[in-house]
Amino acid sequence: MLGITNNFGLVNYSDEVLANIIGVSTMECYGVVGMASRNAKDGLWELIRAESLSKGVKLYNKDNKLCIELYIIVQYGTKISVIANNIIQKVKYNIEKYTGLNVGSITVNVQGVRV
Repeated sequence: MLGITNNFGLVNYSDEVLANIIGVSTMECYGVVGMASRNAKDGLWELIRAESLSKGVKLYNKDNKLCIELYIIVQYGTKISVIANNIIQKVKYNIEKYTGLNVGSITVNVQGVRV
């Protein structure tokens, strides 16, 4: 759980809320088919339904900054580096705008390509 302190007090954000903001922001980017989740029994990556976007997001705190890891599946024929840069910019902007938290790093892991 991460939080910020201002002159009114302390505001804490649950990991689930942050992950949902990140998941929705990621899905709004062109070329993203969906978020990916590892199937524990056979090690395969699978597409996550819209209700569970937070499963494709991992969060941790480093030096009082939010560090984000995303696992996505992209559309075939799109330039992956452009998609990743768009995701990084959009997620960083939305998290800082909506929550006031500082984003330290965002790592985009492409787990698959869909035709």
